[in-house]
Amino acid sequence: MKRTLTIVALLLASSMAFSQQVASRAKAMRMMNFSRPEYEIKDIKVYTDTMTVYSLSRYIIYPLGEWSSVEQYITDNQLHWYRDIGYRNYYDSMEVSVNRMRRTDDSYIDMYYSIWTKQVELVGGYIADPEVQLVNGLHVGMSKDDVFKVFFKKYPKSYTADVAVLKVVSGAGEVAEIYTFHGQKLRHIKIETAYKYY
Repeated sequence: MKRTLTIVALLLASSMAFSQQVASRAKAMRMMNFSRPEYEIKDIKVYTDTMTVYSLSRYIIYPLGEWSSVEQYITDNQLHWYRDIGYRNYYDSMEVSVNRMRRTDDSYIDMYYSIWTKQVELVGGYIADPEVQLVNGLHVGMSKDDVFKVFFKKYPKSYTADVAVLKVVSGAGEVAEIYTFHGQKLRHIKIETAYKYY
């Protein structure tokens, strides 16, 4: 009898997990219909409290804008940055100069000038300062609803109610912007890159 109950419980748990997976995929497919065309969203995945959006937009690779020098970025955004310069390995045989731009609240942005693209490329970053604004207007302290409205024209509020993390990934997966919410407010933005310096 105990074995039968255990088997039934396992079958119920697996069927519930499968139905949740199907419901998450249905939500993701419906959200695709609401996406803004300028972000060229090609896929959405929802897993527990995280929504991952795959975009072909150039914005995802350059969320702070396209700059021809680090100095130009510093001058144009008119924020006070503390600047550290260090070196990172380039294909394990060379080193490139990476600038870490810091704010007093532990926010930072790592960037370097690429000789190949002739512009500033992001290496990574963590933004908790509401004064640091991305090109599309996103900044810490915004409501969750306002953040989603940047990427989607409209959407059922119930689809984002359980989302605590919105991850926007470039098409090739080399850059990811991770928006973390605390309640209904954007708490911080993290930028991660997976490509080699080029």
